[in-house]
Amino acid sequence: MITTDVIRQKLTAALNPSVIEILDSSAAHAGHAGAKKGGGHFHLTLVADIFEDKTLVQRHQLIYAALADMMTEQIHALGINALSPSEHSTGRL
Repeated sequence: MITTDVIRQKLTAALNPSVIEILDSSAAHAGHAGAKKGGGHFHLTLVADIFEDKTLVQRHQLIYAALADMMTEQIHALGINALSPSEHSTGRL
């Protein structure tokens, strides 16, 4: 299964986001030290109810917990944009 599909499944199961966008920019980092081990570079945009009233650190912790088993090999770098529905509705993307 493709890494982005696995990321999507794990985040959906753990956080039930209403919006999930995954950008795989691994090809742009070919030759990078982390890429030599096969780890990809990804950027996530998630909108989820679970992020309401959570700090940025807490939001990131939830995402890292959901992807923990992938962080050692499949994911080398991860950019995160984690929004609550109220933040998303005001256009904060």
